[in-house]
Amino acid sequence: MRVGFIGTGKMGSMMASCILDAGHELFVYDLRREATASLCQKGANWAEGPRLIAQASELVFTSLPGPAAMEASILDPDNGVLAGLSPGSGYVDLTTNAPGTISSVAQACQARGINMLDAPVSGRVPNLTVMVGGDQDTFAKYQPILQAFGRNVFHVGRQGKGCIAKLVTQYMGYANFIASVEGFLIAAKAGVDLNILAQVVPVSAGANRMFDASYEAIFDRTFHAGTGELDIVAKDIDLACKLAKDLEAPALMGSITDEVFKRAQAMNLGDLGFPGAAIAVEQVAGIQLRPRIED
Repeated sequence: MRVGFIGTGKMGSMMASCILDAGHELFVYDLRREATASLCQKGANWAEGPRLIAQASELVFTSLPGPAAMEASILDPDNGVLAGLSPGSGYVDLTTNAPGTISSVAQACQARGINMLDAPVSGRVPNLTVMVGGDQDTFAKYQPILQAFGRNVFHVGRQGKGCIAKLVTQYMGYANFIASVEGFLIAAKAGVDLNILAQVVPVSAGANRMFDASYEAIFDRTFHAGTGELDIVAKDIDLACKLAKDLEAPALMGSITDEVFKRAQAMNLGDLGFPGAAIAVEQVAGIQLRPRIED
């Protein structure tokens, strides 16, 4: 299949590489052409913009920072994906997006005879979890290519449900992360050995995968420097809280998590990766999460 891929950042480039490995002909575009270099060396074709990507492809993927970037790349009347895709072609959005944006883009796709799926991802390539919203037949048609980079591919329901599932999982994961930081700060103030506690938590009721994967980076202050993860998570939590508000659903933990990540951004901690948000909580506590070194 001729496949287009727009947005070849860290995650996008890995998914696009899996599509190449699966034997598909790949066309790539990113605002930073250098971000496509490794894919082009591997056999992908560069195209000058979303419209040309679409004209060359039977199926187009986008993996972009957020709703505004995705909407612009698709709906731009002169250079957008929909200006180039033929009726009967497919479009899959991998972006962690806003349900309202998915709805408006899906309507535009339907009006042009384009089959669309929203399919945000979680985890690491090639074992990603893919949460797919859209028509059952469209899902069945493109499921094999989603399995090129996704180990767990779920059809969550109609259009937009994949996006909602991703926001909910982000909400739960990072709210639990902030709760874990607070718990460790309580323990630190009480004089508990944090290295021992870090061994206890994963085999107890307090287990949290996000914290388990990052506590060492917090302890030694290396964080996840240069990943940009903090800003991405802040965007996702903001979208999840807005969704909860629209649905009149409770979001008590989400409100706190949203406040912490926005505070971390205001402190210019975005380059530290999502574990950098711990610094914003440490500031409130007046101590750092540093294991004691005793004589």
